[in-house]
Amino acid sequence: MDHKIDFGGDEDEKIVYIRPVDTDELPAVLQAEIGTAKTVFAVHRADGERLALVRDRKLAFVLARQNDFAPVNVH
Repeated sequence: MDHKIDFGGDEDEKIVYIRPVDTDELPAVLQAEIGTAKTVFAVHRADGERLALVRDRKLAFVLARQNDFAPVNVH
């Protein structure tokens, strides 16, 4: 991926939070797209808005950094 994704928000808000999400918690439409994975990782802004869902933690951190965010792990 060679292009930045516009997540919107204030330019001063550079921290995003990465957390695991059980696929059972997601809407059925998303579960169908995800397939057999039991866990995906969400990228959230500080206000809690979910920006992205990705297949693994490493990819979530890469996505955040490629878009000039500072990712923080959330348990």
